[in-house]
Amino acid sequence: MNIMIVGGGGREAAIAKKIKESKDVDKLYVLPGNAGMASYAECVDISVMDFDSILKFGQDNSIDFAVVAPDDPLVEGLVDLLEANDIRCFGPNKKAAIIEGSKSFSKRLMIDHNIPTASFAEFTDSQKAINYIKTQTYPLVIKADGLALGKGVAIVDNFLDAKKTVISYLDDHKFNHSSDKIIIEEFLEGPEISLLTFTDGKTLIPMVSSMDHKRIGDGDVGPNTGGMGAIAPNPYYTPMVEVECIRKILYPTILAMNKEGRTFKGCLYFGLILTKQGVKVIEYNCRFGDPETQVVLPLLKTDLLEIMMATRDERLNEIEVKWESKCAANVVAASKGYPITSTKDLEIEVNDISDDAYLYTAGVKNNSAGHLVTNGGRVLSITCIADELKDAIDECYRNMSQIDFKDKVVRSDIGHRALEYYRTK
Repeated sequence: MNIMIVGGGGREAAIAKKIKESKDVDKLYVLPGNAGMASYAECVDISVMDFDSILKFGQDNSIDFAVVAPDDPLVEGLVDLLEANDIRCFGPNKKAAIIEGSKSFSKRLMIDHNIPTASFAEFTDSQKAINYIKTQTYPLVIKADGLALGKGVAIVDNFLDAKKTVISYLDDHKFNHSSDKIIIEEFLEGPEISLLTFTDGKTLIPMVSSMDHKRIGDGDVGPNTGGMGAIAPNPYYTPMVEVECIRKILYPTILAMNKEGRTFKGCLYFGLILTKQGVKVIEYNCRFGDPETQVVLPLLKTDLLEIMMATRDERLNEIEVKWESKCAANVVAASKGYPITSTKDLEIEVNDISDDAYLYTAGVKNNSAGHLVTNGGRVLSITCIADELKDAIDECYRNMSQIDFKDKVVRSDIGHRALEYYRTK
């Protein structure tokens, strides 16, 4: 089969490496991919939002199956276009992808269908929002309604910071039309859980749970990023918590989307938080998370392509999905200034990486001399697997020390909360 993956970051690198293992793959293309993926996929320089060129490439190259991975093309309807032209896809259609494309929609979905989440209010007028935050207790969470590259969420500790954020989003259009509307939520406290699931709208299969590390700095300080590392499984996702999630959140969400006429087929991501009142939903994503995908997929034993095709064809109930009973850790190397800015064109030196370590490139390219250089905020990451989480983390950092570029930014405490959990049990 000829397979096309749309996307070019670390998430797509992990998906491509796992799909490459399938015996059914003849040709594997990634659009646009990145320079570090060339050893296991053919990268094609087409933007994820150039729908016409993606469709033409798919037709010209007899693509049998496409995986649309990033949020933007999903929300804007690339799956609809490809399916309408007889290219089968893994990923939700535009009607279903709104679960991530509009936080206002997803919050109202949860409220209307009794799915536990934080209380909230939504605004398009900054003065009304400012009047509202005067009456609230802090911290508060302020979110841009639309897509914002994982950066449209601010946690504010006082009224002045909240006011600045409101004005920045609504009046200064920090995220363009994505912040034409904002959501202001109560701040929830507790351990966070990332849960990726396969679903065809009828059957839902949870993947191995994981824990992301969003803040740029050690100790979970500084601005939110797209993710600086992850571990799996998440120790807080106990069998008891899993039962609660399945009963109150996972299947109720699938049923709610069906009732809304927005049947979801693809990877549905649940961002969860374990509060004193029980598990609640922080957010939904309509696709694989990044960097969670980089720790979850290496643990998958079943053919990923087979699962994806079954998801598309609504026969997921026929698939037995198996996982390694091991732990995985992922550490991200970012460019100085991320998530605000990033320094490009810095040469990357890769030395002695273990054969069993996974190197996932993201913001990289080749310069005119053919050397790998930085080309974005999150540059690359390392994933390692071991029987014990601490060993996986230690091996990640050992391998990361073999990679160097100027002003490399790496958190030194990935997995610290999970390790603390194990120490106290």
